[in-house]
Amino acid sequence: MTGCVKRCKQGLMKFAISLHKLVTGTLIRDTADDDMEMTMASHRPEGLNQLEAQTNFSKGELQVLYRGFKNECPSGIVNEETFKQIYSQFFPHGDASTYAHYLFNAFDTAHSGSIKFEEFVAALSILLKGSVTEKLQWTFNLYDINRDGYISKDEMTDIVRAIYDMMGKYTYPVLKTDAPKQHVDAFFQKMDKNRDGVVTLDEFILSCQEDENIMRSLELFENVI
Repeated sequence: MTGCVKRCKQGLMKFAISLHKLVTGTLIRDTADDDMEMTMASHRPEGLNQLEAQTNFSKGELQVLYRGFKNECPSGIVNEETFKQIYSQFFPHGDASTYAHYLFNAFDTAHSGSIKFEEFVAALSILLKGSVTEKLQWTFNLYDINRDGYISKDEMTDIVRAIYDMMGKYTYPVLKTDAPKQHVDAFFQKMDKNRDGVVTLDEFILSCQEDENIMRSLELFENVI
């Protein structure tokens, strides 16, 4: 269980760091220039002041993130296929398409089939600078594929298989066919406190907070940007 959560978060962190590196060294112009630049995209994001109030990012950090986002997505929005292509660059030895699909759905909070800059920075704000509870709640929502408020064994199996596929043969040179099932069983043994066959948000948060390794993995996100 700990390994699965840690690998998920390492994948997300690689994505965030890579985006940050993409724009490292870019000259940060003044706010007026950025607001003018934002009006030229097909989708105009909310103003920097509003986004600064809604997230844990400073205005300067938002400027950097916006340039990286617009560099990859000039229209101001990203669809799932583009998202998969970008994400797969960070996992060249595996197939990240299925995990990227689940991750895309977690970012696409409006369920519109595309990710706007506002949705992108809202998620990164939680993952990079949110509280422990906020990060765990976001991760729970990622695992809760059908969004019914519970993580089922089928959902966790799909997530674990997607992680194995994403990490590829270099991470798992000898992978037993029953390895995903073993991870899922270990996950439910640890998380399903009342043994009712599903994991609730409260159970998930409590179990993660009790695990020092998971808590350390959350700290990997801090100070990325």
